[in-house]
Amino acid sequence: MTPLQIAITALYFATLGVLSLYGAHRLQILWLWWRHRGAAPELPPRGGDADDLPTVTVQLPVYNERNVISRLLRAAAKLDWPRDRLEIQVLDDSTDDSTWYARELAADLRRRLGVDITVLHRADRQGYKAGALAAGTARARGEFLAIFDADFVPPRDFLRNVLPTFRSDPRIGMVQARWTHLNEDAGLLTRLSALLLDGHFLLEHSARNRSGRFFNFNGTAGVWRKSCVADAGGWRADTLTEDLDLSLRAQLAGWRFVFLPQVCCPAELPDTMLAFRLQQGRWAQGTLQTARKLLPRLLCAPLPAAVRLETAVHLTSNIAYPLVLVLAALMPPSVMARAALDSPWMLLLDVPAFFFSTFSVALFYGVAARLAAGTTQGRLGRLLPVMGLGLGMSVGQSRAVLRGLLSDDRVFLRTPKRGSGEREYRPPDTSLPVLELAICGHNLLGAVRAVQVEAWGSVPFLLLFGWGFGYVGVLSLVEQIRAHRDAPAQPDRAAPRPRAPATPRPASNPVVLLQPPASG
Repeated sequence: MTPLQIAITALYFATLGVLSLYGAHRLQILWLWWRHRGAAPELPPRGGDADDLPTVTVQLPVYNERNVISRLLRAAAKLDWPRDRLEIQVLDDSTDDSTWYARELAADLRRRLGVDITVLHRADRQGYKAGALAAGTARARGEFLAIFDADFVPPRDFLRNVLPTFRSDPRIGMVQARWTHLNEDAGLLTRLSALLLDGHFLLEHSARNRSGRFFNFNGTAGVWRKSCVADAGGWRADTLTEDLDLSLRAQLAGWRFVFLPQVCCPAELPDTMLAFRLQQGRWAQGTLQTARKLLPRLLCAPLPAAVRLETAVHLTSNIAYPLVLVLAALMPPSVMARAALDSPWMLLLDVPAFFFSTFSVALFYGVAARLAAGTTQGRLGRLLPVMGLGLGMSVGQSRAVLRGLLSDDRVFLRTPKRGSGEREYRPPDTSLPVLELAICGHNLLGAVRAVQVEAWGSVPFLLLFGWGFGYVGVLSLVEQIRAHRDAPAQPDRAAPRPRAPATPRPASNPVVLLQPPASG
């Protein structure tokens, strides 16, 4: 081997070794889930007189959600809870005409159903979602705060199922429900993203919660005790994952969280690659921002070492994406270098690396598929594609990771929702597909060379890398071209506020103009 080949091979195995550590963490999550599989919290009885039920404020943070605003408000208004103890806040930061849809629908629901629903519209988006939640919480009259994003449809009995859990312990500060999927079968991308979320909720959340580790509120489909939010320092906009930030601060302050997998709240999955990319990038960037902010405090906290270590791995897990990108670049030349060496000892390095970095992921999502559907029939076929999707996303995710580590950029770009409307908000443009397609070609050519030198063990991995980067790159490029062709304007950009309808605004319309909180 030449010095260059030695360097490439050494860096390849070093990268694979670090990725194997994160793969081993997935195996640990599986072990914790298996060990505590019989400790799922039971739903307490709903009993109690109506007079004993607490006041709940339902908060609906929205921004330019014309396609789904009607569905959201109608579902919230139908929640089964005494009307005199239910308050609904539409936390509206919109810059388009969806504010008027929300205003008129809120007035209609208030009149017909007697629900206390108010549209709280801010003059600007200071603090984005965190700022809207902080402004709404300052006005909320509820002892508990239920939060639903615009793409969710809370079931009628949601509050009846969740609120009794708080009675068991005054130190329970938040209860998270499981996300289910309205449009899982819309296409391959939604089926794969549904599996990713099922693994997160059914395995990660369950394992962490039942074993006493920290887990986080997911930004929606959960209920907070208002005193917990205040005690933890309130909503803050200094990261893009305000939900993760507040969750860690609350648990560091001694509050308990509960995950109820039996309580499901359906939501719409992103059905375009550009929307999915936008969502995943925001989560990755915000998680690293939260790690920069809270990891030193976490590591010094008087907590069991297992809790601190697992939370640290959770906060830094997105660092795996740049490592995957390095691996994608190094794998083809590494295969050639090892073929030139022709040593059986390389197999001793390949086998454990394969087990921890690849088999662990397949096993993790195989179990998740079984738990989500009660059967693996028709779902095991998603395992290789979901692994390829994770690989292919590493270009965009690596950029998000670097932003989270190195910059203080906190511009919140919402995930576009289709809803049942014909009009679709277009996600931001992206120039990443060209790089993804180049990496795809690099690995496919590497697969051809591996066949030529009879390095058969490397061929499946090179093909998987090639498929993953190709799938993400081609789909993104096609959607980008279509977006430019069909909708050159970008509705999500700040624009002059539309004029109010010509008809006078009824006095009963519950619209309040909120000024941004001084803290941002």
